Amino acid sequence: MLMPRTLPLTAAALVFAALPVAAQSPLAEAIKRHADGVARNIVEAAEKTPDADYTYQASKDVRTFGGFVGHIADANYNFCARAKGEPNPNKESFEKMTDKAKLVAGVKASVAYCDAVYAAQTDASLSEMVTAGTQQVPKGAILVQNASHNNEHYGNLVTYMRLKGLVPPSTERAQQPRKPGQN
Repeated sequence: MLMPRTLPLTAAALVFAALPVAAQSPLAEAIKRHADGVARNIVEAAEKTPDADYTYQASKDVRTFGGFVGHIADANYNFCARAKGEPNPNKESFEKMTDKAKLVAGVKASVAYCDAVYAAQTDASLSEMVTAGTQQVPKGAILVQNASHNNEHYGNLVTYMRLKGLVPPSTERAQQPRKPGQN
């Protein structure tokens, strides 16, 4: 008689064990989804903008389009290395580069580096303290700051693209017809 009662418990345990880690860490997954969306916009903007527009500068007081792409790549490495608790693996300054191919490759590599850091997080690990300058801050704060920084500079890229007559990737996707039930 003991067997029939243990079967549902065993089945429930197996189902729970099979759930993806993300379902067990909704905050970490939400932060990763946000970071992924912003990173996608940045990479697509970098790819879509013509080589000649990488030196475009809206005014002498701001970065060029390429300067923003490089700045984002450099910052991704800085933020994500800090969250990972390791020295920054990037040894070159993308912000000083002007070549589109190198900048696109650099921003893609920085996004891939960060993607692994975001993917490794759980709700619990987001509360772990890491060093930021002279302070200790939660790892989650560093990762949210990275995504916010990227989103801020995607706004710069959007402005530059519009000034050059280009439709930003996020707008392109929003303008595409959606199938019923598609978000």
